[in-house]
Amino acid sequence: MSVSRSAIKKEPVARSTMELVPFVWEGTDKRGVKMKGEQTAKNANMLRAELRRQGIMPGVVKPKPKPLFGAAGKAITAKDIAFFSRQMATMMKSGVPIVSSLEIIGEGHKNPRMKKMVGSIRADIEGGSSMYEAISKHPVQFDELYRNLVRAGEGAGVLETVLDTVATYKENIEALKSKIKKAMFYPIMVIAVALVVSAILLIWVVPQFEDVFKGFGAELPAFTQMIVGMSRFMVAWWWLILIVIVASVAGFIYAYKRSPPMQHAMDRFVLKIPVIGQIMNNSAIARFARTTAVTFKAGVPLVEALGIVAGATGNKVYEEAVLRMRDDVSVGYPVNMAMKQVNIFPHMVVQMTAIGEEAGALDAMLFKVAEYFEQEVNDAVDALSSLMEPMIMVFIGTIVGGMVIGMYLPIFKLGAVVG
Repeated sequence: MSVSRSAIKKEPVARSTMELVPFVWEGTDKRGVKMKGEQTAKNANMLRAELRRQGIMPGVVKPKPKPLFGAAGKAITAKDIAFFSRQMATMMKSGVPIVSSLEIIGEGHKNPRMKKMVGSIRADIEGGSSMYEAISKHPVQFDELYRNLVRAGEGAGVLETVLDTVATYKENIEALKSKIKKAMFYPIMVIAVALVVSAILLIWVVPQFEDVFKGFGAELPAFTQMIVGMSRFMVAWWWLILIVIVASVAGFIYAYKRSPPMQHAMDRFVLKIPVIGQIMNNSAIARFARTTAVTFKAGVPLVEALGIVAGATGNKVYEEAVLRMRDDVSVGYPVNMAMKQVNIFPHMVVQMTAIGEEAGALDAMLFKVAEYFEQEVNDAVDALSSLMEPMIMVFIGTIVGGMVIGMYLPIFKLGAVVG
């Protein structure tokens, strides 16, 4: 009896550890037409049986050869997860079983990493796991918020509705992130280009002018002497400057990722930068409102929802404020009162939250708050782009034009003396 019991225990473990392997196959259908394709299976025999079930007589069935380059595939992005959620919701609403949906999605992906992950989720669900348990094995791709929403959806029997909500949420959040990156990327790239151009001028162009100036035999203007001095320093120590810049950037990123006080200080500083700070504030509020609305609508208890939402705001200052709100709500405070206590949310957000709580429609009101602040971010980014263009032109003109003027000053001075 003990032997049979141990055998029963080992069987699911063996089944769950088998991973799906990609195969290429060739065969003929009932009409004798040659067919070929790609499909994942646990082994070649199981794939042959599946092909026969579909009415295809298999001929060649062999593991798909791995490419020499890019075999691992691209990293799975948040956009991939959003698209995955949308596909799952659409197929499940159409009545396609969850395992079949995962099989279709996995086969349709070109990214090997995504295909492997979806295949792993499908194998776990076939082995008796829930969707929540299956995706919990991939915490990097499916964060705590996503997992909790799926768990709530499965518990309430509305998984396809929750996946549709999650897909919309992910799409909106990714669009918002894209706007923020656009606002930050443009000025940073322009400054970087201006610095590179300046370095090129100082290392290669200015020394040519310096050789010409030596033949004048006259004292150079102070501005020109400063530029020549900078050029000599750059030519002699460019490698040291490059090492210092790279080391400083790497050290800053390393320290930022591992030091919560530094993250808090930097995030607070960013919120106070003119124009950019307002965009970041509105972005954090929009993400807080949308994430809270989605989790609350899915049936996650409010206190638990606030704990999940804190990390989704994208800013340490707001994250700590939401965690304080969670503590206040857990002891009986209304959400709007907890918002007032942290003193970081605009009066309008507090008032709309209060109205939503009184009307019993907190999720609907928070969705409206999210839409309002997302539109504010969109408008601010567009305005910032228009404002930055003339400022960038002035910035580049000042740096590059200043160097050009500095180089031509001795020539102007010599022309005045000759005249």
